[in-house]
Amino acid sequence: MGMFDSIMISASGLTAEQLRMDVISNNIANVNTTRTPAGGAYRRQQVVFASRDKQVFMDVLKTKMPEFGGRGVKIVGIKEDRSPLKTVYDPSHPDANKEGFVELPNVNIVKEMVDMIAASRAYEANVTALNAAKTMAVRALSIGRG
Repeated sequence: MGMFDSIMISASGLTAEQLRMDVISNNIANVNTTRTPAGGAYRRQQVVFASRDKQVFMDVLKTKMPEFGGRGVKIVGIKEDRSPLKTVYDPSHPDANKEGFVELPNVNIVKEMVDMIAASRAYEANVTALNAAKTMAVRALSIGRG
């Protein structure tokens, strides 16, 4: 592993966790949305991650160094949670069906908050790893200065 690999791995983790927190925030903001442009109630969104392979890593850096390794995380996409929507009886609601039931989003605020805390902790861990790599690089550069 090269000197900058750990920095790039942490950077990919920071980017991924930031997107994850953004998606969770969007889920929380739409906890009561019963009507979307696509029709129907809002459906919870989830970020899908995968391991970044060596070739993708080199393509991102636009480098031709075959010995350059490294991993990290890549964002595969954002998918819709297909779990069932909640239904409540409220015939006075403008989005109620003929029987008086309203479909509510499948967003569980407690689960979203737990996911937000986990994403925040993962982000903090990547910041700590990035700072450790930076400190090691600075100390390595100062070895010969005496």
